[in-house]
Amino acid sequence: MLEILENIIDKNGLIFAFLCVGFLMLFSFWISKHILKNYIPSVAIAIIIALGLAFFGSKNGLGNVKVFAGLSLLGGSMFRDFAVVATAMNADIAKIKAAGFAGSISLIVGVSFSFSVGALLSFLFGYTDIVSITTIGAGACTYIVGPITGYALGATSEVIAISIATGVVKTIFVTIMTPLLAKGIGLNNPHSAIVFGGLMGTTSGVAAGLAATDVKLVPYGAMAATFYTGLGCLLCPSFFYLIIDYFLK
Repeated sequence: MLEILENIIDKNGLIFAFLCVGFLMLFSFWISKHILKNYIPSVAIAIIIALGLAFFGSKNGLGNVKVFAGLSLLGGSMFRDFAVVATAMNADIAKIKAAGFAGSISLIVGVSFSFSVGALLSFLFGYTDIVSITTIGAGACTYIVGPITGYALGATSEVIAISIATGVVKTIFVTIMTPLLAKGIGLNNPHSAIVFGGLMGTTSGVAAGLAATDVKLVPYGAMAATFYTGLGCLLCPSFFYLIIDYFLK
């Protein structure tokens, strides 16, 4: 009987993955409603539980366990990007244009602040060469900007790995904290979502956090976060590198 069930799951991995996520959401809704009295959003609880379960796997989380192999596809970049694009049909171009100036300022402030924090932390942890500080600072922007900057500057694989880890930690933090802080920071409209995406910059974290807050805000925040990544890839290995070089001479 178990062998038959295993074969069915093996042949329908993606469907079983959807079923697992459905049960996880149902359990999270129950915890939020009956135990936490809706103080913490159910989706935020689901994200925390999912991150905890991921530790049972390795590189692909639970996707490395044969019975949960479908989670690798469901949790991959293809479905993530499809979900973001699918919600874009609800985006209002007029609202995007209205946030143009504020969105631009948030991008500059967001990239500069994240890089500065990452560069400072790398210096405090003992990294004194320009390339390492710049690469880790770029990683604090996003885990994509970090390795791109590292490869461009010739950073070591160890430093590039640290920059990626720094970006991943930021993504997890943004994912979990966004629905918890959304009400307090007024994150309830397209304008604030664009500014938020520009300040945070991690597309995965912003998209997941906004989905847990209000799915209608996802395309606005994700769009700004995408521009953030592009801006970081331009500034970190060039302009910010020259600034670090100036201060360390």
